[in-house]
Amino acid sequence: MSKKIYFPYKSQYPSIVDLKKKAKKRIPKFAFDYLEGGCNEELNLMRNESDFDEILLKPQYLHVADDIDMSVELFGRRYSAPFGISPIGLQGLMWPNAPEILAKAAAKHDIPYTLSTVSTSSIERIAEVSDGKAWFQLYHPTENRLRDDILQRLTDVECPVLVVLVDVPSFGLRYREIKSGLSMPPKMNISNIFQAMTRPIWGIKTLQHGIPSFATLKPYMEKGLDLSQLGQFMNKTFTGKVNIEKVKAIRDIWKGPLVLKGITTEEDMQAAIAIGADGVIVSNHGGRQIDAGESSIHSLIKLAGNPLYKEKTKIMLDGGIRSGVDLARAHAVGSDFNFMGRPFMYGVGALGDEGGENTINLFKAQLYQIMQQLSLEKIEQLPTRLIK
Repeated sequence: MSKKIYFPYKSQYPSIVDLKKKAKKRIPKFAFDYLEGGCNEELNLMRNESDFDEILLKPQYLHVADDIDMSVELFGRRYSAPFGISPIGLQGLMWPNAPEILAKAAAKHDIPYTLSTVSTSSIERIAEVSDGKAWFQLYHPTENRLRDDILQRLTDVECPVLVVLVDVPSFGLRYREIKSGLSMPPKMNISNIFQAMTRPIWGIKTLQHGIPSFATLKPYMEKGLDLSQLGQFMNKTFTGKVNIEKVKAIRDIWKGPLVLKGITTEEDMQAAIAIGADGVIVSNHGGRQIDAGESSIHSLIKLAGNPLYKEKTKIMLDGGIRSGVDLARAHAVGSDFNFMGRPFMYGVGALGDEGGENTINLFKAQLYQIMQQLSLEKIEQLPTRLIK
């Protein structure tokens, strides 16, 4: 008889939707819109979630399943569950100290946390609080000098996995950010200041932890930049398409596992495999870059369905996952691992310092329950329950 395992989370928030509702009440509107918004009419943002509904699973109730093991091996390490925390820029703006909260929770629960180049904690600080377990997502700089310095800093802290972002040849046209002033160059207007005043806990926490900044990039910035100058710095430093030659150069320098994030087509998948990428993350940047594209899960179904790709690299998913059931669906159609961003920010927005652990446990509890319902013992068995 299998033993029961409990994953404690706050019962008043039994779903990601409940955490989202609470977070919306605690985060200023301009910051919540930055987290929540997609590009253009946000159609692909909606497809990312709704297309999961097309994936159906079948139980086998008379099959006897023993103890459930949700762990997954990835790049020579076994993680406690088949998911991690996505990189998100400006995390500390949405909830003060969010990167550290999430990195600590991920390390404690043995799942990967990924720090973005444009997040609000530094490489060194996140390496410290995560016991060296955190991954890093690189926005490729325009200058190779800056790229090489960042890679050296990652080597110095023994970062286990480098993720190179490839889907931002230009910044997406995001109407919510334009209206709120959080596009580049960013600016704080009277409306934003008023919104912040109506969220006192957020304001107090911001005072405690300081005004958020691009902490990893501080060594490369002139001191005393105002917001307009900061926008100019970001545009100058990160404007430029990531092509295969730039990725090859990183592959030559970086000796650890290399993952490309933003792969959605067979052409890019073939190129990633050709230069020796250890994995790809199928992603449309959370619906924030191209509105006329397909959902991340539909792209994954096509790519993971090709056995030649599956044999040569890890195929992971980012985008649209909002429950443990969605995690099961993703694995049923071929995902090797999965990442979520917004759900974890809802968690810290709703529950502060407890939000990271609560959201991890919530996903684990939901995934564990669907595996019980399907009578499965291991994540690798989920494709056997897919209704074709």
